[in-house]
Amino acid sequence: GLFGVPELSCPEGFQEAQHKALQESEQLVQKACSTPPGPETVMIFDQLSDSLCRVADLADFVKVAHPDFAFREAAEEACRSIGTMVEKLNTDVELCQSLRRVLADETVMSSLDPETRRVAELFMFDFEISGIHLDEEKRKKAVDLNVRILDLCNEFLIGTHIPNKIDKHVLPEHIRYNFTAEGNYLQVAGLHADCPDDLVREAAYKIFLHSNAQQLARLEELLVSRNSLAQLVGYDTFAHRALQGTMAKNPETVRQFLEKLSEQLSERTQKDFEMMTKMKIKLNPHNSMLMPWDHPYYSGVLRAERYNIDPGLYCPFFSLGACMEGLNSLFSQLLGISLYAEQTKRGEIWSEDVRKLAVVHETEGLLGYIYCDFFQRPDKPHQDCHFTVRGGRLKENGEYQLPVVVLMLSLPNSARGAPTLLSPGMMENLFHEMGHAMHSMLGRTRYQHVTGTRCATDFAEVPSILMEYFANDYRVVNQFARHYKTGQPLPKNMVSRLCESKKVCAAADMQLQVFYAVLDQIYHGKHPLKKSTTEILKETQEKVYGLPYVHNTAWQLRFSHLVGYGAKYYSYLMSRAVASMVWKQCFAQNPFDRAMGERYRREMLAHGGAKEPMLMVQGMLQKSPSVEDFVDALVSDLDHDFETFIMDS
Repeated sequence: GLFGVPELSCPEGFQEAQHKALQESEQLVQKACSTPPGPETVMIFDQLSDSLCRVADLADFVKVAHPDFAFREAAEEACRSIGTMVEKLNTDVELCQSLRRVLADETVMSSLDPETRRVAELFMFDFEISGIHLDEEKRKKAVDLNVRILDLCNEFLIGTHIPNKIDKHVLPEHIRYNFTAEGNYLQVAGLHADCPDDLVREAAYKIFLHSNAQQLARLEELLVSRNSLAQLVGYDTFAHRALQGTMAKNPETVRQFLEKLSEQLSERTQKDFEMMTKMKIKLNPHNSMLMPWDHPYYSGVLRAERYNIDPGLYCPFFSLGACMEGLNSLFSQLLGISLYAEQTKRGEIWSEDVRKLAVVHETEGLLGYIYCDFFQRPDKPHQDCHFTVRGGRLKENGEYQLPVVVLMLSLPNSARGAPTLLSPGMMENLFHEMGHAMHSMLGRTRYQHVTGTRCATDFAEVPSILMEYFANDYRVVNQFARHYKTGQPLPKNMVSRLCESKKVCAAADMQLQVFYAVLDQIYHGKHPLKKSTTEILKETQEKVYGLPYVHNTAWQLRFSHLVGYGAKYYSYLMSRAVASMVWKQCFAQNPFDRAMGERYRREMLAHGGAKEPMLMVQGMLQKSPSVEDFVDALVSDLDHDFETFIMDS
């Protein structure tokens, strides 16, 4: 069966697995309600969470990645039925009472260790978000709003990807071939950001981002519903609710962080825009105004002109085998961990090119399994991501339930006889996703509810972004980057130039991220919104980003992150700031420092979500960073390395 789950040898097995999980959860609910208040109550809650997550998490992965439609459909159905059960449990008054009795009993609470206490509070938070403390009528309203929000999220997400059609005669004949023809219409399915023809990029931008009344209505209803739910359960805004328990803690801190960052970036961003404008005039003298569709293209042109970074020159040094060896060597030196290829049993994997790795510690033994689903195939989403399939936890019999994760990449299938070669970007993504996997393996918490990457959104990306710093360090790269034919190491100046090239127009790129994050905060802030979402977009774009808004476009309708990262889009910037500080303070001097690796495991990875994120950061940095420290860390990363600059000059 899939992942070694016997029921899942066929799609129908999902019904059996979900039936078992629902039965088990009913028994655990009865047990929780009849157990006197104490640590056992929290243990039962975690078992309950585990029995549902073991099916739901696995189904979450299968529904997007399994090549067989029947499996995907069965997994989708399992997600729905488990989701409904979770909603029901979150509004089960009797179940909530059993937990409330624990939290209200001071003697019991003082006897609990910090991890158990935090897990009890997190479960309570889930209840309160669902409006458990409200009267029956309001509670029903909260449930209805939750269901409606879920539907709107799905509809909005689908809408973000749907191509726009246009009568082909509207476009000049010489650029039509860039778009897919459908009878008399042309389909525009993206922004064509890399196209050298300014007119193609302009057309794609204006057509793909053209406002759509239906999608606009969905977004507006989604934002209003989220706000109503947040206010119903006692928060000022949806952002206040979403930021509970995060590193930032509240919208005020996020606003301060984004404003200060924007302030620090503004001069550099202006310089970047000036460089892009000069390049645009040089290549296209008739058109000197820099527009939003120019930014990604001309920053790429400047990068190429200044550093001549051709991915083709790097790929031969980054064979997949070499990169995996590099990761293995790094983890072994830093953490005493090795990766071993395991034989899989029949039916355990969903595609024959999936590889299973056992993660083994030199003294603690087997820590868990990583399934590597690295290659492109039809119907597989083009995204690099990490899925938790089973969370780690201490079982009732004293054994540890080993975590199981999947790393999904979209690497090209190699030509026969040649190894798979990665571009520098793919290599960095592999390191990034492996950062998540190590968090899952080493976040060995007692409770499944807070295992590994089940932590605050603005902390979750820290371990993965930190791995990017290792991937860009010559001392690390030099350990594994060898030409697959000649065995020649990758020259140092090629690594330096690659790192420096990433800093070209990086201030403008970061400013764009700040604009997205500010927009997300306004949309999820005080309601009713003062203006329409498009007017807010126009105002924010001109104030925060600096490139002009284009009439009749509505970029926010393509902003798919509003679904999964509502009020939390800033997280990526804040995680990067923390990762940057950890790198500079702890690993920049020696990226293989075992003592630092152990501190990193002990202070940051080991707790999963069982400890407040800021306390983990303080433990690692041995100081409490301020918003200014975060901003300084991000901005100092943009400075060019003087040595490389001189070498290249």
